[in-house]
Amino acid sequence: MKIIILGANKVGAALAENLAKEANDITVVDPNAAKLRELKDRLDIATVEGQVSYPDVLENAGARDADMLIAITDSDEVNLVACQIAYSLFRTPKKICRLRSNSYVAVPKLFSPEAIPIDVVISPEQEVSLYIKKLIDLPGALQVLDFSNGLVQLVGVKATQGGLLINQEISALREHMPNVDTRVAAIFRRNRPIMPQGNTVIEEGDEVFFIAARENIRDVMSELRRVDKPYKKIMIAGGGNIGERLAELLEKTYRVKVIEMDYERCKDLTEKLKSTTVLHGDASDMEMLVSENIEDTDIFLALTNNDDANIMSSLLAKRMGAGRVMTLIANPAYVDLIQSGEIDIAISPQQATIGSLLTHVRKGDVVNVYSLRRGAAEAMEAIAHGDKHTSKVVGKQIQDIDLPEGTTIGAIVRDNKVFIAHDDFVIETDDHVIMFLVDKKRISELERLFQVGLTFF
Repeated sequence: MKIIILGANKVGAALAENLAKEANDITVVDPNAAKLRELKDRLDIATVEGQVSYPDVLENAGARDADMLIAITDSDEVNLVACQIAYSLFRTPKKICRLRSNSYVAVPKLFSPEAIPIDVVISPEQEVSLYIKKLIDLPGALQVLDFSNGLVQLVGVKATQGGLLINQEISALREHMPNVDTRVAAIFRRNRPIMPQGNTVIEEGDEVFFIAARENIRDVMSELRRVDKPYKKIMIAGGGNIGERLAELLEKTYRVKVIEMDYERCKDLTEKLKSTTVLHGDASDMEMLVSENIEDTDIFLALTNNDDANIMSSLLAKRMGAGRVMTLIANPAYVDLIQSGEIDIAISPQQATIGSLLTHVRKGDVVNVYSLRRGAAEAMEAIAHGDKHTSKVVGKQIQDIDLPEGTTIGAIVRDNKVFIAHDDFVIETDDHVIMFLVDKKRISELERLFQVGLTFF
């Protein structure tokens, strides 16, 4: 597939790296020559230097015969204009646009061939806010991913002492919970993936990814760690777009405080938020944290646009008694380093955005794609089409499907019913198949499995 990426920022660079590994023809456009040079030195891609919304620059990048254009610069307006020009002048078939301002996102009728011809709108702030809310709603989870409109969830947790399965084989799950069906999709031990078997022993400190129907998630979590009490008191450092959206999502259910340094922004938040307490100040100010009873806070979220400020305020809040801390980290190099210490969860906005983008890039009928463990693995939901003559999966038992190495089928959703994958389960047409892949180089093989071929007699 020929894909043009407009913007060599962190999201654009990470997306180019993901897609270049999968044998796509990638061109990155950006006015910054140094950024393009750095990308080209390490990736097998083409680059074009120039303003990404200029018609001549887009033509030089190959917009006339591109399959897809992804506009993800840091300017909403530049992204909008680039998509309009790609459609009006070059009829680029698919245009994906990253928009940060809710003023645009909140008006979906803007995006149509008759108005602004954008096929898919990606809102990083919205994606990150919804993702954080899932983590808050499921205390103790490291990652929570929805499939089939939330009927199925893939959840990552760290196995800790007190969990009933510690030092036991995975097969003991069925003995402990005979009425709950689940499957362990993968285990990461000391940052290395383990493809789980029934006799695999779960060790303390393992990151365990399991899949189950939504209503069974908490029961399975209790097997791997002590059940965390539901959160009640939440403190958010940073009243920007993400902090504001998250507070709006949480304030009906939780007691929420937002700390914001900009006084005018505080006044704006006070008008927009209904029951959230808005505080003017610095989240790394010890006196403020003491006065706001940080030791009684169940979860502290550092969501400013400054990595260093987020890290320092999180460490301070944790040492002063906050129950758990989550930290927004824009620099992907920091994420693994930070999460291994006192910070409980490091959140990468790039990975949240890339997951949404990959959903629209994958071949075959792929309806959900998520990056796992900061991009180390991937989870995918694909719909099976065709019949036993035209499909490589329909009509076959799971044990007979030629899955790429490192791939696990975790669950199947059929007519809104959830079936956990077992070897003798037969895939049928229109099944939603949820898979976990630890080797992203095998993505194209997995996509081909779900593409319908010609009928043969």
